[in-house]
Amino acid sequence: MTELPQGAVIGILGGGQLGRMLSVAASRLGYRCHIYEPGAAPAGDVAHAVTTAPYEDEVALRAFAASVDVITYEFENVPTSALDLLESLKPIRPNRRALAISQDRIAEKSFLNGLGLQTAPWAKVNSEADLRAAADSLGLPAILKTTRLGYDGKGQVKLEAEADIPAAWASMNDAPCVLEGFVAFEREVSVIAARGLEGQVAAFDPGENIHRDGILRTT
Repeated sequence: MTELPQGAVIGILGGGQLGRMLSVAASRLGYRCHIYEPGAAPAGDVAHAVTTAPYEDEVALRAFAASVDVITYEFENVPTSALDLLESLKPIRPNRRALAISQDRIAEKSFLNGLGLQTAPWAKVNSEADLRAAADSLGLPAILKTTRLGYDGKGQVKLEAEADIPAAWASMNDAPCVLEGFVAFEREVSVIAARGLEGQVAAFDPGENIHRDGILRTT
């Protein structure tokens, strides 16, 4: 199995809360992290080094790549141009295909469905007419989301009734979207898995917590 040697430097594109947690976890394993972030970087408080520069700054990107052994990212919206340059200089893990899939909700859902995994029912939406047809097919309530750049409620709007459709579509400014239907579920389970270069897979088992209301919740 190929392993990153102790003391190696992991370059992280993005300096938010996930980059911060990644830096802390990496330090416990004997690695150092170098954060590349155009704006304020909470991860910088716990990282070995920080580069504050735009993703379009080729000089800064080259210097960043020269200082690290491998590059990863803490969020999916890294400009393609930056990745094109960095990939020519240092290995990027996960690879570009994984990033391309996660950047677009339609590509992501199509990929998962193609593997036989179920998702919430969904439909492509590129116009108000598409949205009306999707709402008729999936039913309401439903969530309209941009296919790219939306997160934490941004680029998303809930449709409760047909009367909500015009305003919902107008709020998207003609961006490509996806309408997601609602599903009934009992609990949410998050599982983190990692795969090595040779194909080995390791998964962290979800933990179980009983809250004050006596309900068992798996996280």
